[in-house]
Amino acid sequence: MKSIVALIALSASFACTPAAQAGTTMETKGKAFAPPAFTSFCGREPGLCSTSGGSKVVALHADLKSELKQINRAVNSRIKERNDIGDDWRVPVSSGDCEDFAILKKRELLKRGWPASALLLTVARYRGQGHTVLTVRTSEGDLILDNLTSSVRDWSSTPYSYFARQAQGNGRSWERIGAAKPILSTAFGG
Repeated sequence: MKSIVALIALSASFACTPAAQAGTTMETKGKAFAPPAFTSFCGREPGLCSTSGGSKVVALHADLKSELKQINRAVNSRIKERNDIGDDWRVPVSSGDCEDFAILKKRELLKRGWPASALLLTVARYRGQGHTVLTVRTSEGDLILDNLTSSVRDWSSTPYSYFARQAQGNGRSWERIGAAKPILSTAFGG
């Protein structure tokens, strides 16, 4: 009898593994204010500000996942971390702070054909400070490209308290971020 119970428990753990490993998406909870420097950035770089066009969720396969990791690592190693005097969002050439890294990663992904609607600049708090990352909406969940790590992780597995992100379809608008929703409940619809 013990072996049957153990076998059932083992089978149940295997049955739950894909769901346990499935990613999560960000629940959005209404409008949020954009970061102050974002508006002037959009005036200078409307293409990088945009979140319209293409699929709202990228069907992630091995090649695309590898491309995300490669871009995250390449930008992190190429750009030197430095804090702005004031707050100035720009495409970095040799140095920048967190939002500059996120902007460059978005530009690199757009050049490779990723849809703007799935690439969302996102603000959070980390150790009492503001922090900006790039959220990539995928069939495996909302993945974070971050200048503080070369790992590409599900947003709910990062150490940040997320506040807001660009709205899909209207990049000049921002949405507040709520709870993590398991990817299986979203049906990849975005």
